[in-house]
Amino acid sequence: MIRLHCLPTQCHRPDSIRVVDGFYKTAYTYYPILIVGAGESGIALAARLREEGFDQFRIFERQAGLGGTWWSNRYPGVACDVPAAFYSFSFSPNYKWTSLHPEGPEIYKYLSDVCEKYQFVDKIQFHTDVSELRWLNQEQLWEVTLTHMVPGAGDLSSRERDQRVVQSGKESVYLRQETVRARIVCSCAGGLVEPNAWPSSIPGRDTFQGPVFHSARWDHGVDLANKDVVVIGTGCSAAQIVPRLTKEPYNARSVTQVMRSPPWVLPRPELPFGPEKYKKYSPMVFSTVPLLAYLFRLLCFVQAESHFYTLIDDNSWNHRTRKKLEIQMVARMKRMVPEKYHEMLTPDYSLGCKRRIFDAAWFESLNDPKIELTTKPITKVSPHSITIGPGRVYPDPNDKASNVPTDEETIPADVVILGNGFETTSWLHPLKIRGKHGEYMQDVWDARGGPQAYLGLAMDGFPNLFIIFGPNTATGHSSVILASENMVEYTIKVIKKILHGDVALAEIKKESEIAWTKRVQNKLKGTVFNSGCQNWYQTDGWNSTGYPYSQIDFTFRCMFPKWSDWDLQYTRGGLLKMQARRALTVLLLTFVVVGAYALRQKSSDSVPSLQSFRYVVQKYLKQGLLRIAGMVDRAITMLPDQGPWLPPPWHASDDCVRGGCSRSSLSALPNNCAVFEGHLDIKALGGAGFASQLQSIIPSPDKEGNTTGDATWDLSPYDGIEIDVIAGDGKTYTLILKDETPGETTDDGRERAGTSWEAEFPLSKSGKHKDGKAEEREIVWVPWSALKPTYRGKEKQDAGKLKLGEIRRLGFMMRSYFGMQQGDFRLELESVCARKQPLQTVTPIDR
Repeated sequence: MIRLHCLPTQCHRPDSIRVVDGFYKTAYTYYPILIVGAGESGIALAARLREEGFDQFRIFERQAGLGGTWWSNRYPGVACDVPAAFYSFSFSPNYKWTSLHPEGPEIYKYLSDVCEKYQFVDKIQFHTDVSELRWLNQEQLWEVTLTHMVPGAGDLSSRERDQRVVQSGKESVYLRQETVRARIVCSCAGGLVEPNAWPSSIPGRDTFQGPVFHSARWDHGVDLANKDVVVIGTGCSAAQIVPRLTKEPYNARSVTQVMRSPPWVLPRPELPFGPEKYKKYSPMVFSTVPLLAYLFRLLCFVQAESHFYTLIDDNSWNHRTRKKLEIQMVARMKRMVPEKYHEMLTPDYSLGCKRRIFDAAWFESLNDPKIELTTKPITKVSPHSITIGPGRVYPDPNDKASNVPTDEETIPADVVILGNGFETTSWLHPLKIRGKHGEYMQDVWDARGGPQAYLGLAMDGFPNLFIIFGPNTATGHSSVILASENMVEYTIKVIKKILHGDVALAEIKKESEIAWTKRVQNKLKGTVFNSGCQNWYQTDGWNSTGYPYSQIDFTFRCMFPKWSDWDLQYTRGGLLKMQARRALTVLLLTFVVVGAYALRQKSSDSVPSLQSFRYVVQKYLKQGLLRIAGMVDRAITMLPDQGPWLPPPWHASDDCVRGGCSRSSLSALPNNCAVFEGHLDIKALGGAGFASQLQSIIPSPDKEGNTTGDATWDLSPYDGIEIDVIAGDGKTYTLILKDETPGETTDDGRERAGTSWEAEFPLSKSGKHKDGKAEEREIVWVPWSALKPTYRGKEKQDAGKLKLGEIRRLGFMMRSYFGMQQGDFRLELESVCARKQPLQTVTPIDR
């Protein structure tokens, strides 16, 4: 759907950060683009905006540093389980990775280097939480509530901040709130934001006297030396933490790892020549050999993508492929871990249903006598111990053939580390977003079945809002960086139209969003994610996390947006550009058709062939140019619908009433259009404007609130006018233009003739000009001679030198405008030629 959004002078390109109404209490800061979060997605978006030459944006980050998950996760052994060449931005590759799977500090440094490279570190504001977004329908902007925090408070989860407020008061967490506005908001908050809490159902949890913290909120102030540590969880983070705890510099006395169900563990890919040689030679080789780094990245992509075709789809071929891999993985596990863990670590679900672990040390660490793995449930917590059992969580406690222990056991505990994941199904939490219909996004999601978004990045009812790495964008087999970068590229394609002034609002259509979500959810039912396991991808049968197609598919969808799925409200300039592009396409196709036709008609005689070609060119080129002219005209003459972007009310003298206007002067206001607004009982309208600085003239209404009657306007200061009349019903109106110029006496005593002229043009809803002679056309250019002026005075030789100026042409058009209420009209006037003298007021002529 395409609509013209606003009058030229009321539109402004969102190209600068500024303070609005700074002198008053209602002042606020305006941001063309506001980015939520300085993680990988926020950094990628900011870098690409800088590459596009736009730096008027601001990034608000709740935490004390950039990097997102790589700032939060500082636990021992934190590392990337995807090859680093594939876990980096394509537009800013890093040739100096010291490892195929670098650890957290090196990844954080890479992200910091990207920020410095593209020079937007100063655009990031830390310790600032974006608490709420509210769409302002009248202003067509997002109102953003910012909460400024005590330094360090943003590194806590929302649950921990609430606890601190209860214990120490609100001022221990929050400093103040600020309200700003933004034209475009991009949420780059990510999915792994809010850590899961320690289950509150465990008896005695509040009596534990030792430190308790989540892996994503690692407490570096806790000394683990000679301590008994309990780790809850066996996900990716826990698998990296546990092997480090009994070694230097942590030296824990014992580690008990509580597991709910076993993960599928795959060997982490390594190069054949080993990590030491990679660290020594890869920076030099990748930096000097052209395209080698690119080819290596491509190889990593192909390998990762192959996992989709072997694991994700839940068909018979994938069943067989997965079964072979599962047998291999179980055999590897049995070779590496003690026999007492064999049954406990054999999954009973398909490979790929849960997130896989690419292991480098976990299986090997289970041979350490200081480390114990159990599937017994936690049944009680005491000040310095934890009781596990009786019973077990896995395998099935009713399986009598199982040898996995179920007896009750009390183990010493000085520290509890939570490695139990994140609230992955609470998207955008705790951010509140209220759209143009007054509904919160979470409520819309609840009404539609669950979290969702078109391609994971746009929701209907929330214009100019983009979610980077939103619902249903995690592939489960490929790089998160690649998926995030794809969404950034898609977002850039849309917001460039807004930044260039071509589009005012961009919103996904409701039917497109619902159709996309339905397609995704139906497809997910036939994937391995839905094969029977309990995973963090879905809740109550609704999968809001997984993407059911390949990353190749997602890349192409982001490279080539389907614009018909969007509701773009074009500005006047944007509509003109679009029509011009279409016109160029028509022109090119015309030349192709003409050329093909001429070649087909080619004869042995070259002269007739050339004559035939010339005739065909003239014929079809003329038709093509006429069609182009029509497209351009439609772009120029389309008017905006009613809305807050209309000029502010302004009236002339109260003497301008029904039946005509007196000689009251009307002050002219700067504008790109002269606009009348009133009722349909108007009979005649007139107006004027000039090209270099067009002006707006709006007569005031009478005492009954009507602006009606026959009105004529002095056109003498102008060289020409072009008039469009737009009405909302099927009545016929007459446009009357009238002018009288009195005679004058020259310096030598001679009298110069005066002139007068009057022209009447019937206008109908069809947009045809009817003068009884000319053929009815959509657009009629009426030359000066058609005005049939009459002359007064004696000296006929001066009659040809019309003091009105040289009016080259007059254009009249009539169009039905469905966006207006019945009874409204609009008259727009623009000059054709440049004016000859300045004018500050327009004086009506008595009738």
